[in-house]
Amino acid sequence: MTVDVWEALYTSRAMRRMEPDPVPLDVQARIMDAAVRAPSGGDSQPWRFLLVDDASVKAQLAAPYREAVALLWRGHYAGQVAAAEADPDSPSAQRFLKLRSSVQYLADHFEEVPLLLFAFSRGDRDGGSIFPAVWSAILAARAQGVGSALTNVLDIFRPDSTRAILGVPPDRGWRLNATVAMGYPKGRWGVAPRQPAHQVTFRNSWGTEPGFANDEPLWSPS
Repeated sequence: MTVDVWEALYTSRAMRRMEPDPVPLDVQARIMDAAVRAPSGGDSQPWRFLLVDDASVKAQLAAPYREAVALLWRGHYAGQVAAAEADPDSPSAQRFLKLRSSVQYLADHFEEVPLLLFAFSRGDRDGGSIFPAVWSAILAARAQGVGSALTNVLDIFRPDSTRAILGVPPDRGWRLNATVAMGYPKGRWGVAPRQPAHQVTFRNSWGTEPGFANDEPLWSPS
């Protein structure tokens, strides 16, 4: 199964609940072949990718990942957690609790994820070279019916233990930029609700109208 570029762009939302079925090697090859076609600063291609589908390696990574997610709830999202627990019926709380449930599901089932893609870079200070490649991998996966969820909690909270488990040379300057969970999704593809583009886009000067307004997505499933 393949999809056109607009469907891939509009429906490549985070899919954290996955079937246990493995991602075939030929599908993985197409994902990675697309990823390395991405642009990079000075065409330096300062990246390395590590695919993990070995159960024993995933089992070693599961505890650090769950620890990192727990730190996320106690730190960055602590205010939203408290607000949602205080008023769980409010619309904002409902949205956050849905997100938290999805994120926590991935943490609780991390060792069951069929395929993990770890993206590393060297000398790419702002991620301008590595993240186009990561996004190309995500779009290529979507084009083949493979769902994905990009997460940064390991590189934020547990970078050293993650690199040690994966055998990354400690003295070569490789930085973990992203972890992408991949697998065939349990849920259905769909266009994620987002703020309309005209509400977050300016033209020529901050705060000016962009010159267009679309309250509904400009692409929808036929």
